[in-house]
Amino acid sequence: MKRNIIVFTILTTFCAMNISAQNANRQRLDAYKIAFFTKRLNLTSLEAEKFWPVYNEFQDNKTKIQLERQELNRNFNQNELNMSEREMTEAGDRFVGLEVREAALAQEFHTKIKTILSPVKILRLYQAENQYRLQLLKELQERREVRTNQNIRQ
Repeated sequence: MKRNIIVFTILTTFCAMNISAQNANRQRLDAYKIAFFTKRLNLTSLEAEKFWPVYNEFQDNKTKIQLERQELNRNFNQNELNMSEREMTEAGDRFVGLEVREAALAQEFHTKIKTILSPVKILRLYQAENQYRLQLLKELQERREVRTNQNIRQ
């Protein structure tokens, strides 16, 4: 019984530390993103005050749709051989429905953002989203290379 309590305590502590580290990483990433976009868009304080809540809501909703799509893909990959033609048709319909929802979400966001930013800043935003993704991928690749080089030296 004592051993179970100790193991439980260790696991709980480890999980709490892991969650705390993830939150710290998320906060750093969010701060980096805010700085990146603010600089690229040259947002005034008034624009930033209006922009970020709308943008964050858009990103949250977009993430939900993407997670649904991932789950749909995962389900198909795991069950493809056991799925009936009807189930596959329904899965295809749901996939397209998610694409339509994401497009509608982008349209709604664009309409809202036009009341906050000038047309040039809106276009810079769309470019900045791609640049941000590419920058994160580049940094991730560089970190992997550093780790690989460190492991080779050891």
